[in-house]
Amino acid sequence: MLVLRYPRFRSFLLRRTGSESVAEEVLQGTLVRVLERGAPGLEGARLMAWFYRVLRNALADHFRHQRVSERALAREAQAVAGEALQPALKPSPCQCLHRQLGALKPEYADAVRKVDLEEQSVAEVAQSSGITANHAAVRLYRARKALKKQLEKTCGACAAGGCLDCDCARFAAALVYERREGP
Repeated sequence: MLVLRYPRFRSFLLRRTGSESVAEEVLQGTLVRVLERGAPGLEGARLMAWFYRVLRNALADHFRHQRVSERALAREAQAVAGEALQPALKPSPCQCLHRQLGALKPEYADAVRKVDLEEQSVAEVAQSSGITANHAAVRLYRARKALKKQLEKTCGACAAGGCLDCDCARFAAALVYERREGP
C-alpha cells in the first residue's frame, strides 16, 4: 500500500523541501526504516495518516540535522578565518601568571602549566597524572578559576583582559620592592 502511494509521498515532501534530491532522500530513508521496523497493524486511512506523521517527523529531523551541520560549518569557517587574521606570534602570558601559579595547589599548577602553557591535551594530562579525563577536566576548571581569582587580586583590571602581552605595573613594582627588601 505504501509503495503504491510513493508518488504522492514524494510530491508531499517535494512541496515542503523544494528539492527533489532531499525529498527522495527523506522518503527513501523513511521507507527503509518502516520496512526494517515494521508498520503498526493499521489499515487504510489510518495507515496513511500514520505514515504521513512519520514523514513529517523524518522531515523535521532532516532539517534539524541540516541546521546543526550548517552551524558547525559556520563555526569551522569562522575559526579558519580567525586563524588567518591572527598574527603568527602568540601573545605571551603575563609574568604575574607564572608567579601566581606557584600560589596554587601543585596539581592545579601542573594542570594549567601543561594544558594552557605547554598545549597538551586534557587526555594527555590525565594519562600522565594517572586520573580520568573527566577528573582532569574538572581539575583544570578549578585550577583556572583559582588562578583567575589570584590574578584579579594581584593585577586587577589587567586580569580581565586575559593577562596576555601585559606589562602589569603591579608586577614590576613588586619586583622592585622584592629586590630592595631582599628575598
